[in-house]
Amino acid sequence: MPVPVPEQDPQQETDAERRRRRAQFLRDLAEARELRDRVQPRRAKAARLRHAMRMRTFRW
Repeated sequence: MPVPVPEQDPQQETDAERRRRRAQFLRDLAEARELRDRVQPRRAKAARLRHAMRMRTFRW
């Protein structure tokens, strides 16, 4: 559910406000991932293995 944004011009938003909102979003995202991993451990393990395989086969 989107958080209501105060009535203001997007250009008026300060860097600090944007960083604060981004930090909150990233905290929520990490929390959601942890919850999903706890609820679906088999899927989380498969995702970790897929990610590890991608990282091993990645070429710079």
